[in-house]
Amino acid sequence: MRAIGNFLWFILGGVFMGLAWWLAGLLAFCSIVGIPWGKACFVIGSFTFFPFGKQAIGRRELNQRDDIGTGALGMVGNVLWFLFAGIWLAIGHVMSAIACFVTIIGIPFAIQHLKLAGIALAPIGQTVVSNEVAEAARRDGARAHVDGLRR
Repeated sequence: MRAIGNFLWFILGGVFMGLAWWLAGLLAFCSIVGIPWGKACFVIGSFTFFPFGKQAIGRRELNQRDDIGTGALGMVGNVLWFLFAGIWLAIGHVMSAIACFVTIIGIPFAIQHLKLAGIALAPIGQTVVSNEVAEAARRDGARAHVDGLRR
């Protein structure tokens, strides 16, 4: 079912938003300062081409530890991202979602566009993994949290 959903998503417009992410990545790579944002654009752009069966998850939640993108520098990076590119990609995803919501059959695609719009607002500190890996990370994080409360 994932393959059919991804195929339909790609040919019915996912390719355009994926290319928009890659274009933002290329623009970010034009400056050395923008390389971290460019890398995130290419990862999320690939996710945008074929989103079904995968999800974005915070690296802190996945690895159970902080890194440079999940701390204060990541927050500053997300604010800069939001101002320069994130708002525009989010608007593109929301407009695509509205177009998909018009048809009954496009509602699952519209929901996916809204998820991608949320990611477009703050991509630093996020990574894309399969649904199974994300569920396992969340389960392990919840177990560690409960164990911490019991101590």
